[in-house]
Amino acid sequence: MATLVLAACSSGPMVPVTSQPVFPPPAGPVSPPPTPDASPPADGPASLAGWAYEDHLAAFNAWTDGCSVARDAAARAQCDRAMQIRQTSRPVTPSMARAFFETGFVVVPARTDDGEPGLLTAYFAPEYQARRRPDATFDAPVLARPAGWSRGQTLPDRAAIEAAPQAVSGQAPLAWMRAEDLFFMQIQGSGYLTFEDGSKARASYAADNGRTFVGIARPMAQQGLLPANGTSGEAIRAWLAAHRGPEARRVMALNPRYIFFAMADDDGGDPNGAAGVPLPAHRAIAVDPAHWRYGDVVWISADGGNLAGARASYQGLVMALDTGSAIRGPVRADLYMGRGEAAGEEAGAVRHPLRMWRLVPRP
Repeated sequence: MATLVLAACSSGPMVPVTSQPVFPPPAGPVSPPPTPDASPPADGPASLAGWAYEDHLAAFNAWTDGCSVARDAAARAQCDRAMQIRQTSRPVTPSMARAFFETGFVVVPARTDDGEPGLLTAYFAPEYQARRRPDATFDAPVLARPAGWSRGQTLPDRAAIEAAPQAVSGQAPLAWMRAEDLFFMQIQGSGYLTFEDGSKARASYAADNGRTFVGIARPMAQQGLLPANGTSGEAIRAWLAAHRGPEARRVMALNPRYIFFAMADDDGGDPNGAAGVPLPAHRAIAVDPAHWRYGDVVWISADGGNLAGARASYQGLVMALDTGSAIRGPVRADLYMGRGEAAGEEAGAVRHPLRMWRLVPRP
């Protein structure tokens, strides 16, 4: 996975948007987005602002589906407890799910060094058209991992690979795509391809060239190619498509990182994150593994996006199930939005100040 930092790197004035919580609350009044507060809440999840309006059952199901990746003893004990509840209670009710979190976890705030909010961005699993053979439009090869590749190895940069793709990969292309689509799929780290005969496949991360990811949103704004608050993923994609050819390749080459893929059948589900389990839409985040562990339960509160079309707030329980080259720091998260075009449009407009709290399992 790699985050949609195309959008996340942009800057510009705040714009008014309509509040649409990412986790739908139960029937009844909706709480306003909380005022970010760096002070720690009381030790239970019930003290979190907005907790009463969470969909606790959806959060419980996401936790139970993915908690097997947790490694510390207390987390595994809570995972076993959740499995037992699921097996013996048919159905699990929202109140049971809420009680599970309130009795099983304590809350610890995550902090930046300066106490200021961190950053929430988002990503998705894209779905693209592809071809078995190249043509004038589908001329960008999806490359397999080079033979003998090892993690951390430095290979030529994007421009050099695109100039001689098979010389680097050493294998025939797996498929052919529009150049802008391949560029975005490389940022996301995986994607789903539909071929001209209707067959489908999943392209998943297999290797990279060892180069540092560089977002192209900011330089595009600085060069006047897009307005400062108009650098969403969809805006960038539209510009690249309209300038397909040498001009678009010059802009894409500003990001020297290049991703190689493996191909498999499309199973119709969501892709696995770095933790090795499928990512639940709106309930999984990519985090910095230097500060978080796979399987951690996290409360996020993010209010006030600054990109045109952004939703006002995101708040709720999520699980740390992925990581990405641009996700660095203790209060930094990339929210997985799901598969397809609608998920991509929303993901491209997420750049929100973020507060995070870790739900620490009780022993």
